[in-house]
Amino acid sequence: MEYLLFGLGFALVLEGLVYALAPRIVEDLLAALRALPPETRRLLGLVAISIGAVFLWVASALGL
Repeated sequence: MEYLLFGLGFALVLEGLVYALAPRIVEDLLAALRALPPETRRLLGLVAISIGAVFLWVASALGL
């Protein structure tokens, strides 16, 4: 449970930093994402999930 809370907290800190430090870049990124077809956005999401799962697996294998 503590790992889940740590992970969620870490993700929120990173998200908050992006919005606090570069809000204009976030707006530009959202506009670029809106221009992509839904299939491409779905593929990007699946790639992000896969990379995240690999990172979690590596961290688990290293005992972190």
